[in-house]
Amino acid sequence: NTSSDWKCVYVDKEKFNANLIRSSSFSGFVILGKLNEATLRYHDLELETGIYRSKLKNVVTGDDNVIHNVSYLENYRLGSRVMLFNIQEMSCTLHSKFGEGILKEGESENERVWIGIRNENEGRQVLPFTSMIASDAYLWSEYRSDKVLMQKFFDFTENKNSKEQNTFGIVGNDVVIKNTTLLKDAKIGDAAYIKGAFKLKNITVLSSEDEPSQIGEGVEMVNGIMGLGSRAFYQAVAVRFVIGQNCQLKYGARLLNSVLGDNSTVSCCEMLNNLIYPFHEQHHNSSFLIASFVMGQSNIAAGATVGSNHNSRSPDGELIAKRGFWPGLSSDFKHNSRFASFVLAAKGSYQYELDISYPFSLVRPSPQSGDIIKIIPAWWFLYDMFAIARNKYKFKKRDKRLTKIQHIEMDPLAPDTMEEILFSLERLIKLSAEKLFPEQVEDSYQKAKDYLHKSNDYALNLFDSLCQKKYGALIEKPVQAYRMYRKVVKYFASRTLIEYCQRNNFASLSATALKKINALPLYTTWLNVGGQIIPKQKVESLILKIKEGSIKTWEEVHLFYDKCFSEYEDDKTRYAIFLLETLYSRNIEKFTKEIYDDIISDVLIVSNEMYESAVSSREKDYTDYYRKMVYSSEEEMNQIIGSITENSFLQELEEDTKSFNQKLMQLFSV
Repeated sequence: NTSSDWKCVYVDKEKFNANLIRSSSFSGFVILGKLNEATLRYHDLELETGIYRSKLKNVVTGDDNVIHNVSYLENYRLGSRVMLFNIQEMSCTLHSKFGEGILKEGESENERVWIGIRNENEGRQVLPFTSMIASDAYLWSEYRSDKVLMQKFFDFTENKNSKEQNTFGIVGNDVVIKNTTLLKDAKIGDAAYIKGAFKLKNITVLSSEDEPSQIGEGVEMVNGIMGLGSRAFYQAVAVRFVIGQNCQLKYGARLLNSVLGDNSTVSCCEMLNNLIYPFHEQHHNSSFLIASFVMGQSNIAAGATVGSNHNSRSPDGELIAKRGFWPGLSSDFKHNSRFASFVLAAKGSYQYELDISYPFSLVRPSPQSGDIIKIIPAWWFLYDMFAIARNKYKFKKRDKRLTKIQHIEMDPLAPDTMEEILFSLERLIKLSAEKLFPEQVEDSYQKAKDYLHKSNDYALNLFDSLCQKKYGALIEKPVQAYRMYRKVVKYFASRTLIEYCQRNNFASLSATALKKINALPLYTTWLNVGGQIIPKQKVESLILKIKEGSIKTWEEVHLFYDKCFSEYEDDKTRYAIFLLETLYSRNIEKFTKEIYDDIISDVLIVSNEMYESAVSSREKDYTDYYRKMVYSSEEEMNQIIGSITENSFLQELEEDTKSFNQKLMQLFSV
């Protein structure tokens, strides 16, 4: 062993075995913790404690570390039981930011790292910070015209920055880093596992014993922050990024200038300049997503081209898709476009800008009708209720986070989608009035509404000029969609009221319960803030508090989100009453027995349909000739795909349906 100055090397005076340090060199100021003869193991890697064939400069180690074959280790503080094996360079500069958008003393503004989300021209850029969640990125990127607010967000991010050039790299307890080429300016949390990475520079990897993060072979990550319990493997690349909790980035995926929400999985594809909310899925090598704002619970199919395509001389366009966006195989879109929640866009090339305002709809091209597109509103409810029933269960099962900072609404039926349905109901009435009663201006609205309620003209089609630039859209099955939309709103309202009565020990929706609910504040406009559904009025209140200075940090902003979440169930309950009153055009105190019977009837249809469609959809796997033909026997089929009688989801849904139907009858027994 050699040292430029042994007087600058300090060791633990009680438990330190110098025989465990061999063929190594030291320079600068080095402090070595306890070093006992022991063996550390992680999976198949088993190494003795000590420092072998390594060079350390300005390093502090914890207790019982393994440092083997680290060619250059400079300016790091290591926790205890750390394993460093076969690392070419691991260094940290004195001006490191660890992926945050801050500057150190003497640095120029053009050295600051911004993330240009939602727009390729970076007009919505945000500064990354360690505790950033999708809600923060939304607020910062959305309210761009408010210069005071933008400055406040900038100040929040800089608040804890001392600007002093005195940083050092950090590696937490029980971290394993092996066979890595370059690790520079990095902060690695407890229990993280890094193997075979190519380049990790200016990053923070949040990790804990309960939620360890992992980085694997060939990965390159520069200028970003990785959330708790996340994983990056197999030549994935991330540059200027924030990755949320429990995310996966793998198989050559490229994530650039983007914020990716919790519980998302991205493989193979390319993603540039995006804000993506939680539960995003994108798995295919030929798909890409550029200059988009996708509000989660989304799935981008193979070959989907969702990207700005320079369709004018103006700045590049943007795409906004609310929850549940699902573009079909090899579909492509023209920016700017906008989609309501849970829109399924069928395979095709959409040549003009779209503004699809009908939630839960199917959109498809129509070659037979020129460039017009066709839309079936409420398609999911009419033809695939199973998917709606399964979504709520699916997302809860996939949420592996233990530390839940970002609040996420996982149910497709929530205030944001109900608000969209109300808009669609009004839109269908208006379009019907224009087509069916063009000469009767004064009472055309009511006549159209009555027609949609009572008509059996299921062949009726409408035309909506706003859904597609130039050619508009043909709205198919508006009568069926109108009625199904109303049923679903009643179902959501009833379910919300049942949950409220359970929480507050009301046997039914009595006069006392109604009085208490009506005393709650009513919010009718809702925003999806990072996956959390918050009344728009509360978001405006938050912005005002930030600008006035009563909220001064990102931590306080997150506490505001927490408060909104604690009030969400009550806010939802008051909105449920508003929905029923809107559907029946009267105060709930004036509801008759006939109205309650009508609600019960419609809600039972939706509840039973969810279960029955789930069963019938699954039964196809066991009865359809083409699905059965690949198995030689029923026993083989059950062995491979499982028996339908043992399906845990169907069993749970059956019990939930029976329970819900019983509670529904009791709810309105007033």
